Amino acid sequence: MTAYFIRRLLLVIPTFIGITIMVFTITRFVPGGPIERIISDTRAMQTGHGGSSSGISAGSGSSQPLSEEQIQKLKAYYGFDKPLLTSYFVWLSKVIRGDLGISTRYQDPVWDMIREKIPVSLYFGILSLFMIYGVCIPLGMAKAVRHKTGFDNITSMIIFTGYAIPGWVAGVFMLVLFSSRFDVFPLGGLVSESFNDITLFEKITDILWHTLLPLISYVIGSFTVMTLLMKNTLMDHLSSDYVRTALAKGLSFENAILKHALQNSLIPIATSFGNNISILLTGSFLIEKVFNINGMGLLGYESILDRDYPVVMGILVISSLLFLLGNILSDLCVALVDPRVRFK
Repeated sequence: MTAYFIRRLLLVIPTFIGITIMVFTITRFVPGGPIERIISDTRAMQTGHGGSSSGISAGSGSSQPLSEEQIQKLKAYYGFDKPLLTSYFVWLSKVIRGDLGISTRYQDPVWDMIREKIPVSLYFGILSLFMIYGVCIPLGMAKAVRHKTGFDNITSMIIFTGYAIPGWVAGVFMLVLFSSRFDVFPLGGLVSESFNDITLFEKITDILWHTLLPLISYVIGSFTVMTLLMKNTLMDHLSSDYVRTALAKGLSFENAILKHALQNSLIPIATSFGNNISILLTGSFLIEKVFNINGMGLLGYESILDRDYPVVMGILVISSLLFLLGNILSDLCVALVDPRVRFK
């Protein structure tokens, strides 16, 4: 098993290079990069000076506001003067040394910008995982045991409704209903404006009050998949021969579930656990935008709009590594849940 995981770790390297070089290539060909933005800002400043600038003809107004020498200096500054592969390996060598580069929008180190957002995304990520697994596993077990009862039908209607609505759409709906119309919850953010002036208990209450709606948006889509996966897998094992044999030998129905069927039913759940690790930090672009949560999701969303490629690549480095390592963790979870699994 050790040799298997070592091979999986070694495969992370070429996979990571493939992911990053593909996105790095896209950033070089998508229009609207930092140089184009500087040219646009310069042209806007020139045409906004009134008088002589406003009298520029249409032909001269569309001319290049920067000289060729200035453009070449900008290309050299942002690393666009080198061939694609050369620029990529220069960037990759810096990443290996722990340098994610400098933001082209704010001129701040990318790692410092990401590090400021990690606690917020980690907070929502951990709460989401606890909610998903802490609710879906017991709910799936209850639905399997009470299959085709009123409880099963009502809960199925609720979770399918949640699955049909994207999380960010549900967030907008809840903000309009509970924040704008009835003024029960705050409109966004993680804390109130008077957060620094209130007591410790009030601070905790304030954070929880700001957390509830975004947290529901985070987990609303995952409830259906995880709950039905748990229910269907458990039902399959409850109808299997080994559970019937255990019941025939006098084992109670509850013990047959907990000691036999449950462990085998957790195997499909374990396969997806590692993949959810990436949610811990990367968050959701649209949900954080809707609720104005200053986490990595919102940072990534704004970086894409601003064509802040160093920040985009920095977030990609972290999210891709988490996803690749999460796949390995999923295999480890399966091995822990199912002793029959042996990786070779």
